[in-house]
Amino acid sequence: MSLPYIDFAPHVIHCHDWQTGLVPVYLRTSFGWDSYYYGIRTVFTIHNLKFQGRWKIQEIMDITGLPEQIFNDRELESYGEANYLKGGVVYADAVTTVSPTYAADICTPEGGEGLHGLFCARSASLYGILNGVDYEEYNPQTDSLIYANYTPRSAVSGKKANKRMLQAELSLPQSADSFMIGMVSRITDQKGFDLVAAALEEMLSGMDVQMVVLGSGDRHYEEMLEYFAGRYPDRMAVRTGYSQELAHRIYASCDAFLMPSLFEPCGLSQMIAMRYGTVPIVRETGGLNDTVEAYNEYEGTGDGFSFANYKVQELLATVRYARRVCSSDRTAWRGIMRRAMQRDFSWQASVRSYEKIYEELCD
Repeated sequence: MSLPYIDFAPHVIHCHDWQTGLVPVYLRTSFGWDSYYYGIRTVFTIHNLKFQGRWKIQEIMDITGLPEQIFNDRELESYGEANYLKGGVVYADAVTTVSPTYAADICTPEGGEGLHGLFCARSASLYGILNGVDYEEYNPQTDSLIYANYTPRSAVSGKKANKRMLQAELSLPQSADSFMIGMVSRITDQKGFDLVAAALEEMLSGMDVQMVVLGSGDRHYEEMLEYFAGRYPDRMAVRTGYSQELAHRIYASCDAFLMPSLFEPCGLSQMIAMRYGTVPIVRETGGLNDTVEAYNEYEGTGDGFSFANYKVQELLATVRYARRVCSSDRTAWRGIMRRAMQRDFSWQASVRSYEKIYEELCD
């Protein structure tokens, strides 16, 4: 390691994902004999357990120089391969994920990607801490990328102005009454695009909605979206690739934001959408479950809409419900928007949680 050469011995090294998984391993094995590294603690954060860094064991032994005896099923070996992420989890002093629900999910066979037993064994030092959003960059009052700025007090009129101009930019009919749903996303299975594919025909032909999608990913899903945009040019606009400017405009202009993810470690898009008063429609998984409180029309609570099971019927029913509330009960919809905009997903709360872990490790 380079630390002695730069004369820096940190109290904590915070590692992220499989690419840094061997840092805790080296500290406890190859460099464990060196007093310079004594007392350095490690935190290992998992942003998406699906990506683990797996290679052939002999190749990793040759490349890393790590001792042969640690390539066993309790340490670096996993299903016949060397696993960088597993090494980080085994050797780190504390392990974190990016939401409380995802921390629970990865302890189950369904969500553990083959490592649920390890996470159960480490449950005493496993923490779920939400990611944060940069509230300076994503601020409807000052955002220079959107058409018209607005405050929580002026959100209704401000969003109408943004909606009208986004419709014009994307060659959609300029209808204030159309229920505009936005998506800014990687276009993959994880993000629920198989559900979207199954739902779009009914949404576009049977509901008064407009869909606006920005993103890139699996080509067959991109082609599916482009097909529906061509079939329903007055109801759907698709832009493949990524545009920071258009992303901000979608967040500011749409009535609702759709995230029907198969799994979602944290998710930032739903939190950004809420910052702009765009009501999230999500599946209850991972960080989506931790950040969106489902609307309760009887108690007048909640800041979004959600469904539990990964089924197209539930997605469609939830979209219909959200559209009905938006069109028929504007007072309730304004309340949902207001509560969404009042949520605090800045980094301040997350930083305090990480500070607490650091302090406990260094006591």
